[in-house]
Amino acid sequence: MSKSYNIAVIGGDGTGPEVTREAVKVLQAAAAKFNFKLNFTDYDFGGARFLRTGEVLPANAVDELRKHDAILLGAIGHPDVKPGILEKGILLKLRFDLDQYINLRPVRLYPGVECPLKGKGPEHIDYVVVRENTGDSYTGTGGVTMKGTPHEVAVQSGVYTRFQVDRCLKYAFEYARKHGKKARGKGEHNTLALCGKTNVLTFLYDLWERAFHEMGERDYKDVKREYYHVDATCMWMVKNPEWFDVIVTGNMFGDIITDLGAITQGGMGIAAGGNINPEGVSMFEPIGGSAPKYTGKNIINPLAAVGAGAMMLQTLGEEKASVAIESAVMYVTANKMKSMAAGKMGHSTTEVGDLVASKVAE
Repeated sequence: MSKSYNIAVIGGDGTGPEVTREAVKVLQAAAAKFNFKLNFTDYDFGGARFLRTGEVLPANAVDELRKHDAILLGAIGHPDVKPGILEKGILLKLRFDLDQYINLRPVRLYPGVECPLKGKGPEHIDYVVVRENTGDSYTGTGGVTMKGTPHEVAVQSGVYTRFQVDRCLKYAFEYARKHGKKARGKGEHNTLALCGKTNVLTFLYDLWERAFHEMGERDYKDVKREYYHVDATCMWMVKNPEWFDVIVTGNMFGDIITDLGAITQGGMGIAAGGNINPEGVSMFEPIGGSAPKYTGKNIINPLAAVGAGAMMLQTLGEEKASVAIESAVMYVTANKMKSMAAGKMGHSTTEVGDLVASKVAE
């Protein structure tokens, strides 16, 4: 009997529903090819619902989403809604309430995709960032006093517990062991690098560094360990991206370096990510925003959403289907598309989805 998975689909705002539609199309092709079933349920959470009802999320939304095996998200952000309302009320709320404590961001340059780094190709840009997703400055710890006066004080603290750090590091070590360069036949070692700032953030990243080496020495001697300051990491991501295998870091630094990584792999139109709870419900999304100026024109690039779908299948354990989708995307970028930019792909949004789905079905 084939496996069956229940997937919540939140198309969201702007072009989000357009790209998730193509991701669902490709996922259905993979499910048919590899003999499993995907049951999709659509939810209208986003700016249009908020403007209509005044409600960001219904009270039962999180409990409803917990019933699913995974969530596929399009984009959140509406031009008629003040920035922060939807992002905090939907994205951050779901990450925190569903305890999606890992943000997983592959940084891979696909063949045929233009890279802004001179002389760098797919063989050079192929690594993964594991970002802790629920702590740091994103917890909202802090406040403001004497606001609007010359003496105004603003404090927003980076906060981590040993529990948060340990569970993120465990996921990162396990991921490096299973998916690192040696495991994929592309290097001599599976390497996990901690990205921090131990010379300035001497409390926060002392905790990370001690936990990193203690866990590595105790449980993961087969995984090579390295450490990079975050500023050096940024330089090397531009100069020598081939040095990286798997990087683990805190929430703030991870937020920054993954966007830098995205532009080196061809931009937001190709970058996908996962907000993962290894013991619960995970959420997968394209990294780009809602791109409202392209809404309804059928010209937005759906490949990041398709890639998010592939990540979802990998996390659900459907490895062969995940690899098939990524291989199909690489075939399409190498042979069928003129550009990754909206309106310049040489195909419509729908046609790009059709191309990938057809390749998966072969």
